Amino acid sequence: MRLERLADFFALKAFDEDFFAASASSWRRGLGFRSFSARELLDAVWERILRRNPAINALAAYDYEAAVRAAAESDARLARGEARPLEGLPITVKDSFETEGLATSCGAAELAEYRPKNDALAVARLRAAGAVILAKSNVPRLTGDFQTYNELYGVAANPFDLSRSPGGSSGGAAAAVAAGFGAFELASDLGGSIRWPAHSCGLFGLKTSWGQIPLYGHIPPLPAMRLKTPPDLAVAGPLARSAADLDLVLSAAAGPFNTQGPAFLRKARKKRPEDLRLALWLDQDFAPVDDSVTNALLVVAEALRSAGATVDEAARPCFAFAEAFEIYAFLNFAIGFAGLSAEAKASVSARGKSFDADDPSYEAMQARAARLDAAVFGRMMERRTAIKKAFAAFFQEYDAILCPPAPCVAIKHDFTPDFFARRLETSAGALPYYDLLKWSSLASLAHLPAAVAPVGLDREGVPCGVQIICAFDEDRSAVAIAVMLENALGGFSAPPSF
Repeated sequence: MRLERLADFFALKAFDEDFFAASASSWRRGLGFRSFSARELLDAVWERILRRNPAINALAAYDYEAAVRAAAESDARLARGEARPLEGLPITVKDSFETEGLATSCGAAELAEYRPKNDALAVARLRAAGAVILAKSNVPRLTGDFQTYNELYGVAANPFDLSRSPGGSSGGAAAAVAAGFGAFELASDLGGSIRWPAHSCGLFGLKTSWGQIPLYGHIPPLPAMRLKTPPDLAVAGPLARSAADLDLVLSAAAGPFNTQGPAFLRKARKKRPEDLRLALWLDQDFAPVDDSVTNALLVVAEALRSAGATVDEAARPCFAFAEAFEIYAFLNFAIGFAGLSAEAKASVSARGKSFDADDPSYEAMQARAARLDAAVFGRMMERRTAIKKAFAAFFQEYDAILCPPAPCVAIKHDFTPDFFARRLETSAGALPYYDLLKWSSLASLAHLPAAVAPVGLDREGVPCGVQIICAFDEDRSAVAIAVMLENALGGFSAPPSF
């Protein structure tokens, strides 16, 4: 290990392309060895942003002067031998998290001048661990899209192919990390908003167990509606260029709302592939995926089998995917209505009269969700509890589920105003835009952790990943399997220079 760290130290002496594709952990070791100072690292990242961000538009707001002051404090701590876990690492933060003194608009014109007086709790924890906050990353308006664009900051592009989206809602975050604009990113996920961008940009991402990282200070809800308990389904989590970095960020940010000390995080179940029992889940009938996604899953299965893992392609938890998704979709749409006026909600609800009671279309589900009453909600929660129990029983026998993060790879920019009219072009045919929710719904509905690990590039040079779902509160198990895949398949590949 000592020799490996010394080799890493010498390899990272130059701020070249290999440096900006390296992990946050590698940058951290370079700072520890005093190969470069926190200020030198900050300035190298800043210069890269100035040169490259105009092409991809990943970032929304900056505070270079405050970052310079923070880097100076980090250098002083490093010199005294008092480095904190993230000491001196420059990072970007998704523009949905409040950040003290730094514009936090969440892509909404009505928040263009909003500068919070305090950090969101997760941001405060990263800052207290030594992270140097340099910028906020671009998001869709109020995080409400699978692509990233808004009227304040414009369109974010995928660094692997500027004609494609980096995903959403953490699209600017993923583009920034892939382009080397920081060590890692703090992002959030309700409907795949960490996992879809990680998959689209070839990164590692972690949708944490619900409640693992506090969302206090996250938008939405709007600042006037601040909640100590996070909205159902919504979580915070990291995006990074290596699997180990996921745990680095998780360790710094996790813990209950009112906890000051380090969080208790359950250890990974298994750390060797030969000890793993895994399920491979594909469902071309209910949730079809493009051939590139299927091929990536098969590569993962073969790599883990070759390393000694047992991979079962028939095992499933005892519930219907369609039922789980129906419950999730209702909840997702209902949460989205929380910030709407009564008039807007009534308008959506009124459209329901034109649909049959059992119409499975997304338009119909949205309309029914707008008039969700207590009785229907109660029955849904009973059905959801049964699904959670089915997952718990399944994970008594299996360590993880391997499944697609999304039905396709990164999509071409599509700004059609009507989301229901948008389509995902795949080898399985043109799929509804909201099919991007299907594979993310399983972990979200049951509050489970789910990591995404990059598998490689498709024939067009676009990244593809795998989703790793584990039992509740076993975030580190998902990370450990991502580490195994990184070792087997090589992990993050940097986008081409532009």
